[in-house]
Amino acid sequence: MGEMIDVTALNGEGDFKAYRADPSDTPRAAIVVIQEVFGVNPGIRQKCDRLAAQGYLAIAPDLFWRIKPGVELNPDVPEELQAGLDLFGQFDQDAGIRDIEATILRARDLLGGTGKVGAVGYCLGGRLAFMTACRTDVDASVGYYGVGIDGLLGEKHAIANPVLLHIPTEDGFVDKATQAAMHAGLDDHPKVTLYDYAGEDHGFATEMGDRRSEKSATLADQRTAAFFAEHLG
Repeated sequence: MGEMIDVTALNGEGDFKAYRADPSDTPRAAIVVIQEVFGVNPGIRQKCDRLAAQGYLAIAPDLFWRIKPGVELNPDVPEELQAGLDLFGQFDQDAGIRDIEATILRARDLLGGTGKVGAVGYCLGGRLAFMTACRTDVDASVGYYGVGIDGLLGEKHAIANPVLLHIPTEDGFVDKATQAAMHAGLDDHPKVTLYDYAGEDHGFATEMGDRRSEKSATLADQRTAAFFAEHLG
């Protein structure tokens, strides 16, 4: 359904690839889909395809292009899961935010210079979606099981547009203390909404594979769809 396109990085750093999925009609808005540590793999491309079916222009940038372009890993394979964690350890998150900002600019250009752009991310991408809300002019952001957000709460004052966070209560990468800190720091923020998913683990809303929990994934995606419909159009 989609195709790979080029995005020009900021500050003359070069070009990188992104997966693009287009709706059948004029886009209602654009959404940048932010990868997990497993790259722009079939699951992330399917996220883009689903958003395109809902009427959005969806673009997933390859954020690991400086380390290893074209990464596609399967988290259900232990060796590939470890490879993703190793890439996370090498990843420059500030550079990643610059690449997301470049993708936002590319999306606006593809919309003809007008129209809103949102962002949605998973795992590492959930963290980056929160950072994107703090550091760019993205119009709305959604983070699924973002890691280490408690360490980013000092930036929450910069959030100007709506943010939605999905938090599985049994997340093996986000402990109870971190979840409590997220609620304490964000529950009273006028632009931020948090939803908890009791009994769910990290990756519950993946498109495919062993981690998916169908009922909670469907609920979270319905909430995301309603959120984007309200804030992007």
